Amino acid sequence: MSSPAMILLTEDGSPTLYAPRFQATYHSRHGALQESNHVFLEAGWRFRITQPVSGPLRIFEMGFGTGLNAFLTCLATAKMRVDTKYISFDLYPVEPAITDQLMYTGMEDPEAKALFRQLHQAEWEQDASVAPYFTLLKSRQDICSASFLPPSDLIYYDAFGPETQPELWSESVLSVVASALAPGGVLVTYCAKGDVRRCWQRAGLQVERLPGPPGKREMLRAIKPF
Repeated sequence: MSSPAMILLTEDGSPTLYAPRFQATYHSRHGALQESNHVFLEAGWRFRITQPVSGPLRIFEMGFGTGLNAFLTCLATAKMRVDTKYISFDLYPVEPAITDQLMYTGMEDPEAKALFRQLHQAEWEQDASVAPYFTLLKSRQDICSASFLPPSDLIYYDAFGPETQPELWSESVLSVVASALAPGGVLVTYCAKGDVRRCWQRAGLQVERLPGPPGKREMLRAIKPF
C-alpha cells in the first residue's frame, strides 16, 4: 500500500498535495490556485460559456485529485447560474483525512468550506446534486481502458504529466478524449508538449498554444469545429 498524499504549500500560498505513488504534485508548485484559475477556469470555463450550449453544460475532468477544479467551477456556476453536469475520473481518490485539511481562498466562508467538503463526501459512481446548478459524478474508471467518454462541452485534462503517467498521454487515450468533445466543445490542459498538440490536431481539433500560468511558458486549448 502506498503512502498517503502529503500537503505542501505552493508559492501563491495555496496548498497542493504530493503523491508518493507518482512522485509528483497535484498542482504547480508555483501556485495551485493560480494554475487552476488560469488553465481551467479562465482559458476553459469562462471561454466556453461565451458560446451557446443546449441543455446543461457537460464538463469532463480527468483527475479529480484535490477537487480544486470542481470547487472553483461550482462556485463560478452558482454565480453565473449555469446548469452543469460535471463528471470526473480518478482511480486513486485522495483520503478524506487529507482533503479535510485543505484550505483555499474563499473557504473562510463556512458555506464554501461546506461545499468543498460535500464535493469530496459525495458518493462515487452516482450522481450527486451538490449545489443548485451543479451535479457531480465521480468515477473510479480507468481512462486507459475506456473506449468512449461521456459527450462533453468542456474537458479539463488534468492528469499527472507525461513524465509521470505516460499512458495517460498516449495517442490512443488522447484520441478517445478528443472524440468525447461535442461540436464547439473546448478542451484545456496545462501540458503544452508538441506530441500532445499534434495528436489532438490529427484527431480533428483546432489546437492553440496560450500563455501558461506562473512558472509555465505555455498551455494548450483545443476546440472541436462545428
